[in-house]
Amino acid sequence: MDILYIVMPAYNEEDNILDVVTSWYPILEGKDPASRLVIADSGSQDRTHELLENFKKDHPQLEILSDTGKQHGPKVIALYDYSIKQGADFIFQTDSDGQTLPEEFDAFWQMRHGYKGIFGHRVVRGDGKDRAFVEKVVCFLLKLYFKVKVPDANAPFRLMDAKTVAKYLPKLDKDYNLPNIMMTTYFVHYGEEHTFREVTFRPRQGGTNSINIKKIVKIGWKALGDFRRLKKAM
Repeated sequence: MDILYIVMPAYNEEDNILDVVTSWYPILEGKDPASRLVIADSGSQDRTHELLENFKKDHPQLEILSDTGKQHGPKVIALYDYSIKQGADFIFQTDSDGQTLPEEFDAFWQMRHGYKGIFGHRVVRGDGKDRAFVEKVVCFLLKLYFKVKVPDANAPFRLMDAKTVAKYLPKLDKDYNLPNIMMTTYFVHYGEEHTFREVTFRPRQGGTNSINIKKIVKIGWKALGDFRRLKKAM
């Protein structure tokens, strides 16, 4: 049986976290017993960690990482690294804000041996036109810098072969902000077998997004320099 690690970064998600882990935890049923649901919640200032610890008491396949960086990108990198070191065969990443649907996972899982990466494509964006526009700009920049054409570079709904992730993860600094964008880029640029599949992307189900448009613009400006540097290393 294949070992699956479902990984999620979390930050101040007390309004969502119980519903999210309750809905995703059953995905582990029928998988290798070594499979895990792993949440990185370092830096949360609300009850996220407390709620996770209480949930873990009756759900032994939940693991909590509280010693990662605070920001989303470093958490994702730490989650990928942890999954690889723990022996995962496949890594599935999503977010902890309730925007994605567990019932859409199985279609990805059934395709796992045909592709090294199966990436979500958010055709309809429930998080607003501004973020949809940002994603279009990102895809344009990836085509400009890396000569790759992708419909959605950053969707937090992706199933990847762990050994393939391990090939590319060392290319990224541990504090890099946009690991999913670059992971998608590496898979496409280096010709790894991959596909994009439409997924539902709902509005945030509770709480406040910690990354607003102002922060996105700041991250994006820095990304231009990062893209140049990462391109030279390819």
